[in-house]
Amino acid sequence: MSWSHFIAQNYAQILELTLEHLWMVGISTLLAALIGIPLGILIAHWQLLNKPVLAAANIIQTIPSLALFGFLLPVPWLGDRAERLAILALTLYALLPLIQNTYTGIRGVDPAVVEAGRGMGMTDRQLLFQVELPLALSVILSGVRVAVVISVGLGTIAAAIGAGGLGELIFRGLAMVNNQLILAGAIPAAFLALFADFSLGWLERRLRTR
Repeated sequence: MSWSHFIAQNYAQILELTLEHLWMVGISTLLAALIGIPLGILIAHWQLLNKPVLAAANIIQTIPSLALFGFLLPVPWLGDRAERLAILALTLYALLPLIQNTYTGIRGVDPAVVEAGRGMGMTDRQLLFQVELPLALSVILSGVRVAVVISVGLGTIAAAIGAGGLGELIFRGLAMVNNQLILAGAIPAAFLALFADFSLGWLERRLRTR
C-alpha cells in the first residue's frame, strides 16, 4: 500500500490528531505570549531584571523535552491529564524567543522618537502603546514565529506521555517499524511548521515595511 492510499484510508484519524496538535500549539503559544511579552516589556524598562529573567528562560530551553515532561509528571493537577502537562511544557519552551524578541524590539526603538513623545506630553503608558510597541511589533512577531515553530516540533514529543497530536502516529510507527505511520505523522507536522514559518514571516515583513 502506497503512502497516499494509507493517508486516504486513515484521513479522519490523521485530521483528528492534526487538530489536537494545533490545539496544543495554539493554547501554549497564547499562554507564552501572555507571559513572555509582558516580561519582555518589563525587563526592557527595568534593566535589573534583565539577566535573571533571560537566564531562567535560557535554562528552561536547555532542558531536554522528555526530561521536562518527566519533571512535571509528579505534579498532582498537571500529572492527572497529559494534555495539561504538554501545554505547560510547550509554554515554557516558547517563552525564551518571546521574552528575548520583545526586549530587543523595545530596546531597539530610537531614543529620539521616545524623547519626542515625552516632549509632546505623552505618559509612560501612552509611549508604550502608541510608540514603542507599534515600532517593535515586527520584532515581537518574529519571536512569535520562532515560538510557534518550536511548539509544532516539540508537540510531536508530547505523544510520549499520552497527550495526543501527530506524534502519536510517529511513536506508533516507530514501535511497529511502519514507515507509513511515521510519515503520516511527520509530514503533516513538517507542513504545519513550514506554513506557520512562511505565513508569520510574510506578516513580519509586511509590518517591517509599514
